[in-house]
Amino acid sequence: MTPSRNSDDTTGKSGRRDELLAIAAGLFADRGVRATTVRDIADAAGILSGSLYHHFDSKESMVDEILHQFLDDLFGKYREIVAAGLGSRATLEALIVTSYEAIDASHSAVAIYQDEVKHLVANERFSYLVERNTEFRDLWVSVLEAGVADGSFRSDLNIELVFRFMRDTVWVAVRWYRPGGTLTAHTVAAQYLAIVLDGLSDPSAAAAAPKTTAALSN
Repeated sequence: MTPSRNSDDTTGKSGRRDELLAIAAGLFADRGVRATTVRDIADAAGILSGSLYHHFDSKESMVDEILHQFLDDLFGKYREIVAAGLGSRATLEALIVTSYEAIDASHSAVAIYQDEVKHLVANERFSYLVERNTEFRDLWVSVLEAGVADGSFRSDLNIELVFRFMRDTVWVAVRWYRPGGTLTAHTVAAQYLAIVLDGLSDPSAAAAAPKTTAALSN
């Protein structure tokens, strides 16, 4: 069956829309949302500024769509992981791997979110960002609490401190991680998990090492 012309037109418009969003995301991530103008985006896309308004009614609409696509995909995966009923450690590992995969696949969107969220939430249009932050915290904290309760994690953990540490150290990777570089998202995630869950010290080396003055004084 031959596709209708309208179908072709729709596909073409959708493809062009995605292309414009990708260009805008790169500019927003590099320069910041406030410093990037509609003309900047149009120039980078090789079109007139007025032509951009055929696809988006404002710069904010583009930011909104970029963040919605990124967050909808990320939280959809998070919810699937939690619903899978894995053990606490396996669930936490999957959440971390998925987070690094998101940094790799949606690098510009993550950078925009990290840099702009404090400014964007002042706009009612972006109120959903507060809701997503709350869901993120509740989800990760519940996994940590479950791990302490079932013995997967240490009982002396300060859950709030651990959550903040993991949240900040995972997502700050967008500052230095470069998609397509020598380090893959899975390599970074594996190293991160090894450090966080198993520590830096080699257990055999730690056992053979002389005790510190502090340890001897106890």
